[in-house]
Amino acid sequence: MIVEGFRPIELQQRYFDAHVDRLKIAHPGHDHAWYRREAGRYISPPEVAPHVAGAAVDLTLCDADGNELWLGTQVNDTDTDACHTAGTAVPAEAAERRRVLGEALTAAGLVNYPTEWWHWSYGDRYWAYVTGASAARYGPVTRAGF
Repeated sequence: MIVEGFRPIELQQRYFDAHVDRLKIAHPGHDHAWYRREAGRYISPPEVAPHVAGAAVDLTLCDADGNELWLGTQVNDTDTDACHTAGTAVPAEAAERRRVLGEALTAAGLVNYPTEWWHWSYGDRYWAYVTGASAARYGPVTRAGF
């Protein structure tokens, strides 16, 4: 079940800025660099985000009727250890579903961003890093790029 794929840069910026704002409320007193670094642990800064390249997809599993299966957290449930792909704070059934999802997508050539079990990509910078490719195949798409 595909939840989200391509994301315009403007939307990625809003997501990132909103996360920075939440961190400022939850952890006041840090400098701008700290908030950017912490926010970047769960939401990619727009300048490097794979969704803005159309190279990433957020997905989960569903049954034959289209009902979403439980994989331990909601998609986009950030800021918890349970959202990590290898997180141990999830029920055994959810961990098994994550394993099945991972095997299928890895076999198709996608790579997972390990702090988000639902996030998989192909051809972006992270994919190039993980696979040892000499360069990413896709970069950010701007409105002029359409």
